Order: sequence, then C-alpha cells, then structure tokens
Amino acid sequence: MTALDEPKIDCHCHVLDPGKHPYRDDVKYRPAGQEIGTAVQFNAICEAYRVEHALLVGPNSGYGEDNRCLLDVIARGGGRFKGIAVVSNDASETYLANLKRQGIVGIAFNATYHGVDYYLNTQPLIERVVALDLFLQLQGEADQLTALVRLVEGHDVKIIVDHCGRPNPGRGLSQPGFAALCELGRSRRAVVKLSGLAKYSTTAFPYEDAWPYVRALTDSFGLDRCLWGSDWPFLRAPERLDYGPLLSIVDRLFPDAHERRKLLWETPRRLFGFGQ
Repeated sequence: MTALDEPKIDCHCHVLDPGKHPYRDDVKYRPAGQEIGTAVQFNAICEAYRVEHALLVGPNSGYGEDNRCLLDVIARGGGRFKGIAVVSNDASETYLANLKRQGIVGIAFNATYHGVDYYLNTQPLIERVVALDLFLQLQGEADQLTALVRLVEGHDVKIIVDHCGRPNPGRGLSQPGFAALCELGRSRRAVVKLSGLAKYSTTAFPYEDAWPYVRALTDSFGLDRCLWGSDWPFLRAPERLDYGPLLSIVDRLFPDAHERRKLLWETPRRLFGFGQ
C-alpha cells in the first residue's frame, strides 16, 4: 500500500464557498476560479483519496474572522471534521468556548498575512486559549517564527506550527527562524505540520530543496508530534498542484508504512480526538 490507499487525516485544508457563504467586503484577498474549494468538492477529494477526517483551517483570505462557512462544514460533516478558527484579538472566552462546542480545536495566528506586530498585544487572548485547552496555530515565514515563538514564551499553550515554518531554503537549516522551530520541537511543547512545501520551495515539484527541512523537523519533533496537510485548494499556489502527487511525496519521504501510519493517522487522531 501507499499513502494514496492508506487511511489519512488531512491536517491543513480550507473550504471556500462564496456562492453559499459570501466573502467579507473588507478582506485583502478574495479567492476565485480554481482557488475556490467547496464542501462538495472537498468531500469528493476525501472519497477519492481515503481522507477519513480533516482539520479545516479558516482562511484569512475571503472570510477573515467570519467562521460561518467553517462551522457549517463541520456541522454537516457527521463528525469527520474539526477546525481552526480565525478570531479577533479581543475575542472573549465566551465566544471561544462557543466555537469549541462547535468543533473548533484551536485558533490561528498568521503573521504571513497580518505581520508579527499585529499579534504583539495578544497575551490575554493566549491566556483564554490556555484556559479552554485549545491549540494556538502559528504561521510565519523565514525569521517571523523567531518573534512568534517569543510571543508564546511563558504561556503553557498547545502550539501547532504551519507549513514547516516556511523557511528560506537558500539560508540552510541554521537560519534563526528554523533553528527556533527545531528548538521548540525538542522542547516537546509543539507539533508541526509537514505541509506547504510549495509555499517555500524554490524548485518545481517534488520540491526537493524542502526535503532537508522536513527531515530535520521529523528528527526534532518526532513523528508523534508531526502532522501532514495538503493545503487544498491551494490558495495562491505558484504552480498547478494536485492531491495525488502531494501524497506521492509522503511516500518518498516516509517509505516505511509504520511511519506513514503514525504521520497520517495515529498522531492527528490522538491530538485532535478524531473518531473518539
């Protein structure tokens, strides 16, 4: 068997359905055309590729802090989906608790979209996340991650890091942001998504200049703290992407079936309680 045939949990994907859930007027970017991915289309992906569960991430693009599309898909998913929501920095504990009751397991900080300074005064929000036992998902690129890691120091918060930390492949494994991410992995305080290779690779598929970073993160975090995500439907992709070829990269990086099962199934099922 290969990753195509094995049961899996996709830990980074989006649903964008402006026909059913219109975009907000004030967002910076409004996905269109092939970037749109409806619930119907994603369910077809799940059936074709044996995706048993998914962690859906609320996109800043299109919806911003409007989580109605995300919550609707979770509610209609029959227990297959959970979510990461985008919220305002002053979101109340009551609001966050209501999201949690609807299947949200964490909130997202995306410095690639808002910049790091946007999150500098979020200590009260982080404390509310801790109180509700939610995850804090961090996305930064290059050395942004150094500042994001400093932001959460001193908080006993469960951390997810997106897309391998989006390092700069030309700067090597010792670049400050990536080194901070590896140190965070060794601390056992966080989990990392081995996803989004196309977002930081400087080469075409299969993005081999990103592979050393995947391997270094696997060593630092261990597969009991690594997740896989497709990033479907591939917003702002630099080239055409398809689900099957991305899974073929998993086979090449993790040829051992036991390792793939831990990455694709056991770890996300344990962390997020899928099927329980």
